[in-house]
Formats: sequence, C-alpha cells, structure tokens
Amino acid sequence: MAHVAAWKKDKVKEITDMMVTSPVVAIVDIHGIPSPQMQIMRHGMRSNKAKVLMTRNNLVLLAIDEAAKQRPGIEQLKPLVGGQCAVVATPLNPFKLFRQMEATKAKAAAKPGDIAPEDIEVKAGETPFKPGPIVGELQKAGIPAAIEGGKIVIRKDKVLVEKGEKVSGELAKILPKLEILPMTIGMNLLGAFEDGILYGRDVLDVPADYYPSLLATAARNAIALGVEIAYPTAQTINPLLVKAYREATAISMKAAIPTRDNIKLLLAKANAEMLAVASRIPGLEDDRLKQQLTAQVAAAPAPQEKKAEEKKDEDKPEVSEEEAAAGLSALFD
Repeated sequence: MAHVAAWKKDKVKEITDMMVTSPVVAIVDIHGIPSPQMQIMRHGMRSNKAKVLMTRNNLVLLAIDEAAKQRPGIEQLKPLVGGQCAVVATPLNPFKLFRQMEATKAKAAAKPGDIAPEDIEVKAGETPFKPGPIVGELQKAGIPAAIEGGKIVIRKDKVLVEKGEKVSGELAKILPKLEILPMTIGMNLLGAFEDGILYGRDVLDVPADYYPSLLATAARNAIALGVEIAYPTAQTINPLLVKAYREATAISMKAAIPTRDNIKLLLAKANAEMLAVASRIPGLEDDRLKQQLTAQVAAAPAPQEKKAEEKKDEDKPEVSEEEAAAGLSALFD
C-alpha cells in the first residue's frame, strides 16, 4: 500500500470536518484571480463568517466522500470540483453567499488570450493622448484612430472583439490606456449544498426579491382560488362572507324577497317599474303619478348636454329611495 503523506491526511480531515459541521458548503471557481486580490477576497469572506479553503482537487474529492458518510447528499458537490476551485464553508444561506461573492468582484484589464465575456467596443471621440507613436499602436490594435486638430481621436464606434473571441496581445496592451477593463475577476459560486439540496448557479443568480415576489403571487392566487371554490380559511373567511352577502342580496332582489337590508332597494325598484308601466298608459288621470312622471322626465339629462355632464347625471338616481317608497305607498292609499 502506497504511503500517504501526513499533511494530506490532515488536510482531508480538516475539509471533512468543515463540510460536516458547516450549514452551507459551496464549491467556487477561482480561475484567473491574482494572488493579491485573492487574499483580499478571502479576508472579506472571513469577516462575513465564511471560510475559504484551497487545496488539491483530489483531496477535496476524498473529503467529500468522507463527509458523505455523515452527511448524505453532499456528494452532489463532486461534479463541481475541477480546474482551479476552492471550498467555502459558511453559516450564510446560499442566496446571501452568492450575493456576497458577486459584491467582491471587480473589473480588470484583459490579458493576451483572454476570452471576451462581452463585446469589447471603443466609442468615437477624443482620447487623452497627445499626437505621437501612440497613433500607430492604436491603429495596429484595430482602433480607427487619427490626428485631428492637434488631438488623437477615434473616428467611429467599433467592436474590437466580439463576445467569446480571444483578446490579441496588441489590444490587451492598449485597452488599459483607454481605461477599458473588460474582464471581471472574482469568485464564481458553482454550487452550494444546504439541508440535502444542491443549489446551482442558475437558481442562485436571481434578483433578491424574485422568490419573495413569487411567493406573494402564489399566496394571492391561493386566496383567490379559495374564495372561488368557497374554501374557508383564516385568510379567505372575510372575503367569503362579503361575497356571500352580496350574492344573497342579489338573489333576494331578483326574487323580490324583502329583508331588513334590501327593503328600500326593493321599494325603489318596484316604484321605478311602476312608473315605467304607467308612462305607457294612454290618458292617465292620476295626478300623483303624473307629477312623478313629470319629475322623472325633468331629472333626465338633455340629449345635447356634454358627455361630462351626462356622466355626472347618470351617477344620480332618477328617484331617491325615500321618494320611491313614498310613491309606491301612495299608489295603494
């Protein structure tokens, strides 16, 4: 059996203990982060209760296997281990951890051979350079530069490198002089494990209010469904009672069933229907009905009035409830 160095055993044990005891364990990509920036980021993570540990990938895989014996499911992290990566252990939930890592990222200059994360473009306009050899450097890098009015200018907007293409050596040299920093350096969270669930980057990379908004919408829809199917809960009982009252009132009005709440409305409706019938009777002799019909006609808006005035008049009842009740009572005196 091959001898295993003591430091490797110690490192595997350290990572295993960290994975077993930490509420959240994550694998992060640290490719391309210069050492000074990496130290700053690690310090910032420690101040936020997160520990970053970097070691050989095979030791991380061994630690995951050992941790899985005590924490089933953590083996889901194994496919994420590769390239330049690190293990992060923290009490922060995966979403807060992701936002914290995104906040530590910074813009950086491109190096020769870097892959452009987005289109790298220069805009037309003046540059801070004085006329000189720099014009040739700009043109060699593919930038449409020229001297105009004693100044070096870029004649037109131009995409120098499209997304996914490599940055040339000439361009990598000139971009920082134009204060163009196309690269982003920082830890990229590949996945975080918590309570038996692996959260991938696609799940974590959402606005902070995305999931609360989804839950709020779901709650509103659930309450609406509960009201629709008449399912009583603490949240639906009040809307259900209001709905039931309105529907009961509508039925009692349609069926002409008098109650304490609808009697005035029923009398008003009956009076209006009586006046409608009376208006069609030729030679009507009842003076009181004639007066009510006259008042009803007078209250109606004139056809030539403006729309705004028509709307205002439509909001007014033709006959008040008291007048309707009095009119109907008078009919049976």
